[in-house]
Amino acid sequence: MMNSSLPETEVFISLGGNIGDPAIAIEDALSTLSSQKGVRVISRSPYYITPPWGNTNQAEFVNACAVLKTTLSAPELLKTCLAVEKSMGRVRETHWGPRIIDIDLLTYGDAVIDEDNLQIPHPYMTERAFVLVPLRDLAPDFSLNGVPIDAMLEGLDQSGIVRLDHHG
Repeated sequence: MMNSSLPETEVFISLGGNIGDPAIAIEDALSTLSSQKGVRVISRSPYYITPPWGNTNQAEFVNACAVLKTTLSAPELLKTCLAVEKSMGRVRETHWGPRIIDIDLLTYGDAVIDEDNLQIPHPYMTERAFVLVPLRDLAPDFSLNGVPIDAMLEGLDQSGIVRLDHHG
C-alpha cells in the first residue's frame, strides 16, 4: 500500500516511441500517469524528432521529458510506468528496438538507487542527447553530480534532433 504521508518527490522522466503516432502515445502516457494515485504531471518538454540510438536500423523516434511530483516510492513509480507501457501495448522484443512507448525514470529527487531493475539516476541519460535536449528545455538549470546539463551535452552528437512543437 502507498503511504500517503510520504512527501512529494520531484521526478524527471523521459518518454519516447517510434510506432504509430508517438506524440499521441506520449500524451496518452502522461495522461494515464497523471490519473494514477500519488502521481502529478507538472509539465513536459517540447517534442523532438530524434534518430534511433543503440539499434539504428529503425524509424526515427519522438522524444520528450516530463517532470512529475509523486508520493510513490521509486520502485512503486517504476512499476506504475511499466504498467502504463504494458497497457498501451508495449512489447519488449528487441533491445533498443521499436516501441509504441518507452518511459524511463531519469531522476527521483536526489536519490541514488542501484538495484537490479532500477538505477537512479538513469545510467545512460548523460550519454543520450535525445534525453538531455528535451530535459534542458524543461529544466535549463538541471545538473547531475555537479555537472550542468549544457556541459553534459557538449560532447554529444545532437545531429538529427529536431524540435517539433513549442509547448512548454
